[in-house]
Amino acid sequence: MSRIKKLLSSYEGRIYVYLHDNSIAQQFMIDAEKEGFKFCDGEKPTQRIPANIMAVNRDNTINYVGTNGRIAYQVSNKTGDQTLIKIDYRNIVISMGEE
Repeated sequence: MSRIKKLLSSYEGRIYVYLHDNSIAQQFMIDAEKEGFKFCDGEKPTQRIPANIMAVNRDNTINYVGTNGRIAYQVSNKTGDQTLIKIDYRNIVISMGEE
């Protein structure tokens, strides 16, 4: 199964993905595009510069995380009424291996 879609099938709640460095960030964007994810406006992931925290949505979109989301990532386990799932993408790449 694909890396990012596996996250969606494994967790309930809002998924934020931490991208430790540029290499991991680029891998996330490549993986997202390969798996059919786009930004909400239809732009392909590899056409944009990744941030160090990205949100993965159940409608096969990704988005940047704004100020409130970044604060929640640091201090909370919820965002709104949803459980906040925090994933370090390094661990996903290591556990699933290079594709």
